[in-house]
Amino acid sequence: MPWWLFRRRVSKDGGGSDPAAQPTRRSVGEVALPRLRGHRRYLDAQPYLLPKDLGEVNRLDFQHYVLRSLLRGNYLAPIEQPRRILDVGCGTGQWAIELAQQFPQAEVIGLDLEQVKVSSSPPANYRFVKGDVLDGLPFESNWFDFVHQRLLFLAIPLSAWPGVIQELARVTCSGGWIELVEGGSSSSNFTPAGPATQQLIGLIGQLAALRGLDSEGEVMRSLDRYLLEAGLINVQRYPIEIPVGEWGGRLGSLMAIDVREGIKAISAPVAARFGLSEQEVLDLLDQANREWNELRTSYSLAVACAQKPTAS
Repeated sequence: MPWWLFRRRVSKDGGGSDPAAQPTRRSVGEVALPRLRGHRRYLDAQPYLLPKDLGEVNRLDFQHYVLRSLLRGNYLAPIEQPRRILDVGCGTGQWAIELAQQFPQAEVIGLDLEQVKVSSSPPANYRFVKGDVLDGLPFESNWFDFVHQRLLFLAIPLSAWPGVIQELARVTCSGGWIELVEGGSSSSNFTPAGPATQQLIGLIGQLAALRGLDSEGEVMRSLDRYLLEAGLINVQRYPIEIPVGEWGGRLGSLMAIDVREGIKAISAPVAARFGLSEQEVLDLLDQANREWNELRTSYSLAVACAQKPTAS
């Protein structure tokens, strides 16, 4: 197994009608829902940091294949034969579609703000539902056997994360599993980070902070806590280091492409906010790319899984 794949640490601390057709009225943690909706109003003026265009659609599909290669599969949670699966923030839907193919007996739902890619021949057991976790999930409580959410640290406001995880736990059935995959937009996620990398990621972090998003890797560090505070058990955390650059072989080369394309996608707003030309930002990216190979840089992210207790 490659050295960068993952190091496992397991925590043992405690933890009728079509449900997708009718939004539930139950709030996040009873009183948290209005607060989460307030975050959505805030983000209407300051949207998700990355664009929603064809380039980003292609990058998200590419990123999916990188992560699948890294994890040697689509998930790490110890699920067996789930009946219902939910992917929150499904993006292009590729992860959910592959789960539908893997578990043809299961109902698989991908949820996002909008359907950015329409598959020409999706599996019969997959469907897309339009929704926003910040407004509460439009499903009944205790409905899904497996709930998955990945790389939304640049989409969900930092202060909303505890309530979001509570909402994921609400729709998970007793004995079901939640899996979270998150990274960060902090230079501490890149180790070692050269001066160009630190400057570039620092600018992106500042832009994220201005929009109420995580800029210091807080979300990634807090996944275990969020899950435990939501009442989940059998929390398992997998710290992962991914090589960035050709020095890391095929996986490192793919990851470098993903990082470069993601940064290119936001080079214009970064330049506009900090009084730079877009070419200056791209030149900084070129310097950072060279540093990744010279310093053998890796990017850190984490996968965390937890189980909802069985009803007594």
